[in-house]
Amino acid sequence: MSEGDHDPWGAEGPAEPPAPRPPVRPPGASRTAFVRASLVLYGAMGCAALVWRMRFGGESILYPGGPDTIAAAWDPVVAGLAGAGVGLAVVLSSELMTRFTRLGRALADLLGESLAGIGVGDALLLALASGLGEEMLFRGALQPAVGLVWASVIFGACHFLPRRELALWSLWAVLVGAGFGWLFERTGHLAAPVAAHVVVNAINLPRLARRATASTPGAR
Repeated sequence: MSEGDHDPWGAEGPAEPPAPRPPVRPPGASRTAFVRASLVLYGAMGCAALVWRMRFGGESILYPGGPDTIAAAWDPVVAGLAGAGVGLAVVLSSELMTRFTRLGRALADLLGESLAGIGVGDALLLALASGLGEEMLFRGALQPAVGLVWASVIFGACHFLPRRELALWSLWAVLVGAGFGWLFERTGHLAAPVAAHVVVNAINLPRLARRATASTPGAR
């Protein structure tokens, strides 16, 4: 090629085409997948609990024991109201811990990370599903088999995450699980711990989601 000729590729040869960019997953799709996966998980927990207690145990999952406990059980509406009251007390204690302790604030920030962008409707749906699924499994099926203490410890272990900031979360889950287990035995009806669990999550999940979204740069 002579000096007067024009090199269309330049001195470095032909330019390489830009590398393909991976598809960007819309935040909404990610949140929807998270909610769906959670609902499937809680549904599986509830189904497993039903099979365990009613199919193999031969007892109703609604009561902590046999016919004697059924006869002494509270009315389910009254039991549910009692559970809701306990749930409100748990919410108040968690709010005080978040407001007045550094560890509580760190815990709220970490828990909120997985909920950032979740709408109120989805949060309430998760609250209902988690309250039903977890209480059916841990209180309705597991507690009659292993007792209140071990059911509470296993409940806390299932909420364990290997992060120092979340150590309080596991301990808190053990204590709350023990409270829900006591409700189950005291009222004699699963409606009590289910109502308590749903109330706690129905209030706390939307608040954690808003907290995480507000702390995200550029969040509106």
